[in-house]
This record gives sequence, structure tokens and C-alpha cells, in this order.
Amino acid sequence: MRLVITGTSTDVGKTVATAALAAAAIGAGASVAVCKPAQTGVGPGEPGDLAEVSRLSGVTATAESYRYRDPLAPDRAARREGAPFADLSTMLSAVSEFDDRDLVLVEGAGGVLVRLAPDITILEVAAGLDAPLVVVAAAGLGTLNHTELTVRAIRAAGLECAGIVIGSWPDEPDLAQRCNLEDLPLVTGVPIVGRIPAGAGSLDRQRFGARAPEWFDAGWLSRLVVHPKSADAGDRAH
Repeated sequence: MRLVITGTSTDVGKTVATAALAAAAIGAGASVAVCKPAQTGVGPGEPGDLAEVSRLSGVTATAESYRYRDPLAPDRAARREGAPFADLSTMLSAVSEFDDRDLVLVEGAGGVLVRLAPDITILEVAAGLDAPLVVVAAAGLGTLNHTELTVRAIRAAGLECAGIVIGSWPDEPDLAQRCNLEDLPLVTGVPIVGRIPAGAGSLDRQRFGARAPEWFDAGWLSRLVVHPKSADAGDRAH
């Protein structure tokens, strides 16, 4: 299965949420790969988002298609650097290299309409992969508007939003945060399928991996990590 991870904005916790999904799936026995179509804000040889995902989850199968130095939207970063724009077919091919995996997670850059190239957003990537999207959202004030706009953009593109993940859930949520747990599904029509505790990214790999399954809805997670080969074998047996 392929799953695209996007966000309502930058710095909402997409990378840690991606790592948590990877760790939870690995813990359930699934083979996992993680792809980053476009990475910005890091230079050659510097660790980027995929390094953080690997550090937290232990996933080793990763691919990054494009990298730009400036911490900007990929299309603007490419212009400033004089580098080629991201190419859709190249990004899709990188993901397809992992078709033998049970789950392939594709982490976007910033929000859902951030330009990876002048005419490409993560929506075009998801469409090309025929993949649903998970939206990582903030917990507090403003998230209802941001998340509903994001889900509307996904649906307007004819794509499926498979769930909302709160990227950083505090130990002591305030009134708005508590209310948002009820209101987010009401305004978007999409369930909250996960809550990542604030500070989860500071855990070591062992503790992160052990706790990650607790952060997601168990039924949703079990459907996500069905092993295709096992399922095929079961179908043939019947």
C-alpha cells in the first residue's frame, strides 16, 4: 500500500508522524519504505527528514528524489539555486522502486499546495501514485480552518483523505485542543486516526518504536498494514 503524508502547514509534525507510522507498521510485521520527493533546507551530505525517520523508526529503505539548500518551497529553492525543478515522473519512479514493500510512506513538503515544482504539488504525486493522503494537523486554535481547507483541496483533486493525525498532542491540552478532537471530524468528515505526543521526537528508537502503535487507532492501523502476500495466499486457500 502507498500512503502520502501531507500537512496543514510546515512544522506541524509530519516527519515525526511519518516515523511513527513507519515504526508502528514495522512493529506489526510489515515491510516499510519511506520516500521524500523533495527536501529543502539541507545541503549535500547533510541529514534531512529521511535520516530522522530512520533514526526514530529503524526503517532502512528510503529514497529522496530532489534536495535543495534553501529552507523554502521546493520550486522557489530550485530557482534560487539554479537547480532543475522536480520532475513528476522521477518522483513517481522512486516510489515505485519499493512496490515489493507492504507499506510505502511518501512525505510531502510543507502544506498540501506547496509547489514541488511550478506545476506540481503533493496532490499530483498522490494522484500519480493512486494513493490516499493522511493530513498531519496542529492541535490548537486555527487548526479547524487549516485542516478543513486542506481536506477540501484533497477532495477537489479527486483524492481520498484517509485520516487526520494530530502532530503534537500536549500532556495537558487546553480547552480549544480538547474541543478540536470532536470538531475536526465534524468539519472535515475525516476521522482523527492518530495523536503523536509532544516531544515524541526526542525518544530513542527503542522507546519510540515500542510506543508508536499506541498513538494510532488500532483498527485503522491494522487495515493499513495488511500484508498483500499473506492476503493473496489466504484468498487462494479459499
